[in-house]
Amino acid sequence: MTTFDKREKSFEAKYAHDQETVFKIGARRNKLLGLWMAEHLGLKDADADAYAKQVIASDFEKPGDEDVFEKVWADVQSKGLNLSEDTVRQQMKDLMETAREQITGE
Repeated sequence: MTTFDKREKSFEAKYAHDQETVFKIGARRNKLLGLWMAEHLGLKDADADAYAKQVIASDFEKPGDEDVFEKVWADVQSKGLNLSEDTVRQQMKDLMETAREQITGE
């Protein structure tokens, strides 16, 4: 194996690791967002965990974060919660940073 081949394999391994980390951060953010919303919806324990799993699953509908926002925002509107769109979006940003710190700190 040449030095170039070793370097290429190293870059591929790093890229795969980085992509896995990005996925884990997004999934953690979605879980934290789901738990935050569950609290606003008055859900506790197993119901809160089940709701968080629904939020995580909503991320597989479309590329990007908009599908997660749409799921949470639909629940805010259907329950008549006193949360603004900006509040939900800001919480998503804040929780992304929290998730990044949690995942990279592990």
